[in-house]
Amino acid sequence: MTERHDPPGESRPRAGGQNSGTKQSGSCTSLRSTVVLHTGRQARSTGRRTREHRNMRRARQLPPEFDAAVFRTGDALAAGVNSERLRRSDLERPTRGVRAPAGSDDFVSAIAIVMRDDQHFSHVTAARLWGAPLPRAVQDDRRVHVTTVGTLRMRRPGVVAHRAVSAEVRVLNGLRLSAPASAWFECAGVIDRMALVAVGDHMVGRAGLATIDDLRRAIRPGSPHAVAARRAVELVRVGCESPMETWMRIAVIEAGFPEPELNIDVHDATGAFLGRVDLAWPRLRIALEYDGEHHRERDVFQHDQRRDNGFVVNDWTVIHATAADAVRPAVLFERLRQAFVAKGAAL
Repeated sequence: MTERHDPPGESRPRAGGQNSGTKQSGSCTSLRSTVVLHTGRQARSTGRRTREHRNMRRARQLPPEFDAAVFRTGDALAAGVNSERLRRSDLERPTRGVRAPAGSDDFVSAIAIVMRDDQHFSHVTAARLWGAPLPRAVQDDRRVHVTTVGTLRMRRPGVVAHRAVSAEVRVLNGLRLSAPASAWFECAGVIDRMALVAVGDHMVGRAGLATIDDLRRAIRPGSPHAVAARRAVELVRVGCESPMETWMRIAVIEAGFPEPELNIDVHDATGAFLGRVDLAWPRLRIALEYDGEHHRERDVFQHDQRRDNGFVVNDWTVIHATAADAVRPAVLFERLRQAFVAKGAAL
């Protein structure tokens, strides 16, 4: 018996069913439809990718005043920028009605361009803009503080809103913010005493942003934070140049040592310059130095060694403190006590 084989793509007719020719015709039609459908999808997909590619090329083209800058969407639309362009992935929305280059971290500028004339940056935001040192937790907080002189506070995500009856406002690099002394007092409700003293030291320091009397005048009687501010201002000193110097100065005073002089130049008997020290008791020839991480660098370390040799031969005792001493200061205080005793000073 000869065995029958169906050609590829064909099926043998079922009993009582259609003939093979009809079945083959239907299969070919279905195949052609599948090919046409697949080809059509490819064409549409290719066209879509082409249009997206063209759109991406157009997306790079912004008017110069909006390129690589924070801007208001209303200004861009008025300048003829298409609204669809403002939704492209190369722009982000830091706050309502504002666009910025993707990856921008300048939330202050984004808020600044939507501020009203009766609003300004305040509290720790103003202090940071004035260059004041702030605790790490405050630095890492992306929120900004905005004060309104009036009743209608700013209501936006990421904004800590305040109201004031009046305010002393300055302009710095085009930004409206609390005056240095006012910003210092506003910080009293946000940071602890030691940090508040460090901010005060900065304001009255080399930058010359305020005086200690300015800080006193900025304290508003009856404010919930007035007492804390008064206690802090009594510890603020001119001449302190870093937050760790502030900490060392207050720590040694509260540990019972006399108040040191700040950042003084030391000379030998011939008048030759030996170096500048952070804290010192010149009459006793005792100095207290804070060594930050950069003191571990080879060149800095070698410079410190040469300088300390000059202090030693001129009968100066130099005590070195590090960040670890801020956590456990007992050993530092003991070494300092020993230095005072060796110099014949009574504590």
